[in-house]
Amino acid sequence: SIFTGQIAAALAAGNTVIAKPAEQTPLVAAAAVRHLLAAGIPGDVLHLLPGDGETVGAALVADPRIAGVAFTGSTETGRAINQSLAARPGPIAPLIAETGGQNAMIVDSSALAEQVVADTLVSAFDSAGQRCSALRLLYVQDDIADRLLPMLAGAMAELRIGDPALLATDVGPVIDEPARQALERHAARMATEGRLLYQCPLPAGAEHGAFFAPRAFEIDSAGRLEREVFGPILHVVRWRADRLDAVCDEIAATGYALTLGIHSRIDETVRHVLSRLGVGNTYVNRTMIGAAVGVQPFGGERLSGTGPKAGGPRYLHRFAVERTVSIDTTAAGGNASLLSLGEDA
Repeated sequence: SIFTGQIAAALAAGNTVIAKPAEQTPLVAAAAVRHLLAAGIPGDVLHLLPGDGETVGAALVADPRIAGVAFTGSTETGRAINQSLAARPGPIAPLIAETGGQNAMIVDSSALAEQVVADTLVSAFDSAGQRCSALRLLYVQDDIADRLLPMLAGAMAELRIGDPALLATDVGPVIDEPARQALERHAARMATEGRLLYQCPLPAGAEHGAFFAPRAFEIDSAGRLEREVFGPILHVVRWRADRLDAVCDEIAATGYALTLGIHSRIDETVRHVLSRLGVGNTYVNRTMIGAAVGVQPFGGERLSGTGPKAGGPRYLHRFAVERTVSIDTTAAGGNASLLSLGEDA
């Protein structure tokens, strides 16, 4: 997980760790830390400190004894942490931040519609859309939109909403009631500014949790989205075949660069999109979530994070410092020429 991965990297690099989880998930964090301690991590090098960000988190970041911060969360909070670290006296502390994404998938007319629908469903609605890598913007070429969008609505109708502990469940609740209310407010705005393509019905019992009905809206551009919407809402934008560069410009203008999906069977199109958009993780003709550590190092750029990528070859080094020692051996006296003698001398 993100939480244990950051802890493990910091420990492996020789640091002591204060682990502050999100205020919504203290029990999961406590269970994870218990397992780490049971596995042999000394209790004096790993400390769990739950609490809200405004009090506990802010105090930790402002403390000059904190040598570095690894953070996963919203771009706004990442920026606030960066400013707090820069403002405090003493040594300059590094920040490793993996923040938000306005993640898009570009689909052209050569794509396999059935595969696009299946990959869209997983990318947009798995984990109730609560992944930083989740699909938010689906760009569908006009030539296939009238065929593909009804297929998408039909597939959404098959999603099962309920208890995430059950294998039969496709979509569980969102993290808490404030998150659900924020999604409802955004959906109400999209209903007036766009067109509802499909809304999943909530089953009986959903009133006993922070359940939000997954839905898809057609909108005219990404400019309708003021910030990342963290949940199971998909926004669909149509584009004409001669407007691919405009689509790339629109995606780049969001400022985010975390994940990107491309569905096309034309290699030249794929290469062109890759050349136009600098994004941390790009997925071609597949889902755009579920990066495998060690195979697909994960992380974004611009508003989506600082790097280095989690699971990448430079990640662990960021939790350490580099020091060099240079010695003039001739200053110690003796015959320095002996150092150049070979074994046969």
